[in-house]
Amino acid sequence: MSSILIVGAGQAGLQLALGLIADEHDVTVVSNRTPQEIHDGRVMSSQCMFDAALQTERDLGINYWEAECPPVEGISLAVPAPDGSGKAIDFASKLDRYAQSVDQRVKMPGWMEDVEGRGGRNVIEDAGVDELERYTAENDLVVVAAGKGEIVGLFGRVPDRSPYEAPMRALALTYVTGMTPRPEYSAVAFNLIPTVGEYFVFPALTTTGDCEIMVFEGIPGGPMDCWGGVTTAAEHLAKSKWILETFMPWEAERCHDVELTDDNGILAGRFPPTVRRPVAELPSGRLVFGLADAVMLNDPITGQGSNNAAKMASAYLEAIRRHGEAPYDRAFMEQAFEDFWQSYGQYTTAWTNALLSPPPEHVLKLLGAGNGSPEIAHRFVNGFDDPVDYFEWFMFPEKADAYLAAVGAVA
Repeated sequence: MSSILIVGAGQAGLQLALGLIADEHDVTVVSNRTPQEIHDGRVMSSQCMFDAALQTERDLGINYWEAECPPVEGISLAVPAPDGSGKAIDFASKLDRYAQSVDQRVKMPGWMEDVEGRGGRNVIEDAGVDELERYTAENDLVVVAAGKGEIVGLFGRVPDRSPYEAPMRALALTYVTGMTPRPEYSAVAFNLIPTVGEYFVFPALTTTGDCEIMVFEGIPGGPMDCWGGVTTAAEHLAKSKWILETFMPWEAERCHDVELTDDNGILAGRFPPTVRRPVAELPSGRLVFGLADAVMLNDPITGQGSNNAAKMASAYLEAIRRHGEAPYDRAFMEQAFEDFWQSYGQYTTAWTNALLSPPPEHVLKLLGAGNGSPEIAHRFVNGFDDPVDYFEWFMFPEKADAYLAAVGAVA
């Protein structure tokens, strides 16, 4: 079988590695941190994974935390009324199958240990261009699954698939305990505040046990773009509560007693959503293959990052299986990515990018109709598990009008 090296010990890189080891490939994973350093470090993402993505883990037998991780049973949506009198949009529905979020500080160290336990290797070092040259000389295939660092710049940006050149949101995460649960059922509580930004929160499993992950998406230059002067964990928590008290009092009511899970349970930053070419050519002429955030980096507004990573890793695994013993040339790499892009990636990217702009009239009509239509609410909520469905009713005005007429909903 092939010798395959993967740079990046995240959702996609480790999931692909474990699938390849099961197929008896010779697999090496390169990480710039040890499992203990990852466990003890700062949170990396919010990683709410829906059922189809979770199934890719189940298929490999690596869903080790599913039994203990609290389920996310549904999604709610709230939009305040312009006059401040309450909520203009307020609906919720259950997911057909639950979602879950396992802190990557829990999952990645466990999977790295599993790599070695199953016969693969972990190498701890920073990977730059010189290292990639060495890796490609020693292995049949090198996959880059790291979303940051100089090597990501080797994969050229694709302008017609990357409509935004600048970050569209100021991002922050806050991992907390002590939040009052939703009374009906657990859910991603999604709040959209026009001209300000978005906030969503959901239950998860972290290094200290059960928690809630608060995700803030502030429009640049607006009042939720407020993390620049925050320097301590306590200040980060205080700023999180201030945002809720100011713009979402119904969410602030749940947070009177919240505390940070740990001082590393916070994160703030921003980046432009970007799609890159799947193949990078090194100075030697040898090639490396991009995976997940290295080539398809979406804003977290739709919570699809880890879902995209898991599904792309699964798609690449299947492509390698179909490829057999043939060389891993440029044609293979480009086709494997393009197959994923055409069948799935283009849809989740377009939907995510659309939500970063002010909603068009037909979307407002659909969401407003969701207040009184359980069918619309249910379809909207379950689209997070399969974003391709949004292109049948949500993304285009004519399809939205036809769907509203078919369900008899009043916009």
